[in-house]
Amino acid sequence: MRLHRLDITAFGPFGTTQRVDFDALSGAGLFLLHGPTGAGKTSVLDAVCYALYGSVPGARQSGQGMHLRSDHAPPGTRTEVRLELTVAGRRLEITRQPPWERPKLRGKGLTVDKAQTWLREYDARDGSWKDLSRSHQEIGAEVEHLLGMSREQFCQVVLLPQGDFARFLRADAEARGRLLGRLFDTRRFADVEKRLAERRRATEARVREGDTALLADAHRMQQEAGDAMELPEPDPGDPGLAEAVLEAAAVARSTARERLDIAHCRLAAAESAHAAARHALDEARELARLQSRFTAARERAERLTERAGAHREDQERMERARKAETVAPALELREAADREHREAAEAEARARGALSDVYVYGDADGHGDADAYEEAGAYEGAGASGLAAAARRAAEELGGLDAARRAERRLAELAEERAGLDRQERADEDVLREADAWLDGWDATRTALQARLDSAQEAATRAEQLAVQREPMRRRLDAARTRDRLAADLAQARQRADESRQGALDARARWLDLKEQRLTGIAAELAAHLTDGEPCAVCGATEHPAPARKAVGHVDREAEDRALAASQRAEERYTGDERRLAEVREALAAATAEAGDTPTERLAADADHLEREYARARHDASALHAAQQELRRAEQEREQRLADRQQAAVRAASRLTRRETLEREQALLEAEVEQARGGLDSVAARAAQLERLAARLTEAADAVRAAEDAAQRLKAADARLADAAYRAGFATPAAAAAALLDPAAHRELQHRLDAWQQEEAAVRAVLAEPGTTAAAQLPPADPAGAELAAAAAERRLREAGSARDAAARCRAELDRLSARATEAVRRLAPLRAEHDRVARLAALTAGTSADNERRMRLESYVLAARLEQVAAAATVRLQRMSSGRYTLVHSDDRTGRGRSGLGLHVVDAWTGRERDTATLSGGETFFASLALALGLADVVTEEAGGVRLDTLFIDEGFGSLDDQTLDEVLDVLDGLRERDRSVGIVSHVADLRRRIHAQLEVVKGRSGSALRQRGV
Repeated sequence: MRLHRLDITAFGPFGTTQRVDFDALSGAGLFLLHGPTGAGKTSVLDAVCYALYGSVPGARQSGQGMHLRSDHAPPGTRTEVRLELTVAGRRLEITRQPPWERPKLRGKGLTVDKAQTWLREYDARDGSWKDLSRSHQEIGAEVEHLLGMSREQFCQVVLLPQGDFARFLRADAEARGRLLGRLFDTRRFADVEKRLAERRRATEARVREGDTALLADAHRMQQEAGDAMELPEPDPGDPGLAEAVLEAAAVARSTARERLDIAHCRLAAAESAHAAARHALDEARELARLQSRFTAARERAERLTERAGAHREDQERMERARKAETVAPALELREAADREHREAAEAEARARGALSDVYVYGDADGHGDADAYEEAGAYEGAGASGLAAAARRAAEELGGLDAARRAERRLAELAEERAGLDRQERADEDVLREADAWLDGWDATRTALQARLDSAQEAATRAEQLAVQREPMRRRLDAARTRDRLAADLAQARQRADESRQGALDARARWLDLKEQRLTGIAAELAAHLTDGEPCAVCGATEHPAPARKAVGHVDREAEDRALAASQRAEERYTGDERRLAEVREALAAATAEAGDTPTERLAADADHLEREYARARHDASALHAAQQELRRAEQEREQRLADRQQAAVRAASRLTRRETLEREQALLEAEVEQARGGLDSVAARAAQLERLAARLTEAADAVRAAEDAAQRLKAADARLADAAYRAGFATPAAAAAALLDPAAHRELQHRLDAWQQEEAAVRAVLAEPGTTAAAQLPPADPAGAELAAAAAERRLREAGSARDAAARCRAELDRLSARATEAVRRLAPLRAEHDRVARLAALTAGTSADNERRMRLESYVLAARLEQVAAAATVRLQRMSSGRYTLVHSDDRTGRGRSGLGLHVVDAWTGRERDTATLSGGETFFASLALALGLADVVTEEAGGVRLDTLFIDEGFGSLDDQTLDEVLDVLDGLRERDRSVGIVSHVADLRRRIHAQLEVVKGRSGSALRQRGV
């Protein structure tokens, strides 16, 4: 990393813009940053750190950067730090602006602008700066990635704070460890310690969790086993807990098996006692049942005796009902005959009334004659035979009306036919009138149609003539348009050809110039390949005392080849443009020969006129076919109208003859129909009247015969009913009817008789049972006492069964819990082994294990190795500063009760003794601290990935050195320049201003500090 330029504006004590040219200061290798106390020497270093990391070192970083603004700056000037540096081969520019309070643009008061950051990179090829990012996070990550150091490491390695290293030199192991931990970032080793401790706690927690579950199973086994098991004494996590639990579980299982055997014996005895008690209870219940059955049967027999009289009455009533059932068919037959007789009489009355209706209503219009009314009165007292004869006479008269009805229908047909003749006559008159009118205008119509046909024929001939002219006109117009377009293309092609020709000449001239320049500087190009001891390709010499150097702007073979390729491409473009120009000229000549010199606008107008004439002729010619068709249709219509007029005349003559024939036939039929109507409006009305009369007479005759038959059947039924009642023992048919029972009463009476018989049989059967009779002779049974004895025996059986089940459950649960405990112990074995292994590792890395004799933590062990490297690197410079007297060595001895690993001693070559660094004097402490700082910077640089640090700053401490020691220290620092480093010393020692010529002076004043560069 090399610093080039630093611009500071309104930062710290600097109220205005100040610039530091590090390139100029670094030219001498060693430069001095001096100034009075409080002028701002450290602020310059703070600005470098702020530009890189966005914060300043130590306690000065607070308030989110608001305090960085200079109190001397004008209100409108914003605080800004811009640093230009080269790191990892890239030249970067970082600009940072911290947040600041500025006056509001509108209104009163202040407003806060957010912090801003820019990162740019210089592109040497273009000679310009390119923006990379404006994100604080991205820029911070990029800078830390390129430098390979955090802010804390940078402040310790690049900005060497002498006060910190003097304290580091005298510090104890803990304080030294904190500083080294920040520099070398050994957090990963601390994380290893933490991770192991966490794993130890996690495995310990899992072991305790497993032991807790194991103890929980032991508690459940103790609850099941009761006093047969004692809980183990070890707590969760103790080594002997598993064995104690398994031993106690084995004792509990043995006790549970013994208790289960005892419970089985007690249960067998209880089952025997319970079976005997159940047998005694069953016998007592059976005796009580038989005694109760006998008592109930005696009571039922007494109740049957009390109802004996009612039972005899029911038997007598049932006997009369059975006799009356023999008379029931005769009763039903008489009721059916009576019902048929009434219905027949009503039907006869309706039929006789229907006869009078025939003559009352007459024909369809309600008209009748006097003879019909007299005939209807004669039918009122007639018998069945008289009514049947009258029906036959009406049917004969109805048969005689068939001819009259045919004549009446024919009259209707004649009237319709005459009406049709009248309609034909009117239609023919219309046809004749229309045909005469159309034929009168035929000559004029034919003349107009022929004129249209001739005009269309002429238009078709003209359209054919114009069609021949259209294609040549179209080709000529296209050629004219192509001629105009190619004329414009010719100018453009000529211009492109001229430009490409000039470009080809320029490209060839540039190639020739570059070729000449390369030939001029070919000596430098050949010298670049010279190697000491190898012969020169030109002169053959093996020594090359003054090889030619490449001048600024030297042309190499690659540049010449690029120029040659560009010249060839330009020549190809010129050749192509010339070829296209010739093609355009040839096409223009052909188009001009086709189109001639006539302007395109005139040719377009002629072509448009030709197209319009052609379209008009085609439009007129399109009517030719329609005109021919229309003339043909007109001629056909003329022929049709002439034929229609002739046919109409023929039909008129035929109609006259037919009308005379129809009139004669109509007169004859009207006379016949008038005679057959008989005073009614029509023959059909008279036929309908006769049809109704015949039907009504037939129905009346049938009804009279049915009434006579029903009367005879009723009389026979009365005789049979009287005979049946006498035979059944009833005085009258009414008495037999009264003795009959309906189905419901019959079922109820039969049910009472059957129930009496069943009850009587059941009582006799019970009283005849030997067991029941014998039980009635014994003393009363005591089922309650037997039930109490059986309940007691059952209770004792349940208790024995419960005890047996409890013992079995206890044994099963103990077996299950013991098996689970055994499985848990087996599962916990690998976990317990892992916990022991992790616990040993955690104690070893934490320095608390007995195996770690020096009580050194893992992080301290790594830092001790780094400190040993730092001491070795610092000793190289310390021996030069102390004239070979002092050497820094690392010590891992313990200090008091603390831990070892980070001790630092100095070996005095004059005495040969190793002593503590706290015994060094002030000057010795300074150059020992300086050597330690430089050594630490080298080690941290290698740790950070080998990033080269070309600029270093050393802050204060030189005032404590004598002249000789100061010279030796400056020689050491000046030796850093041999590695192309520049070292800036921050000091106010006056002697350094005489020794170091390149200086950066900080001058303070009332308006703020300013920077001045001297000796550069």
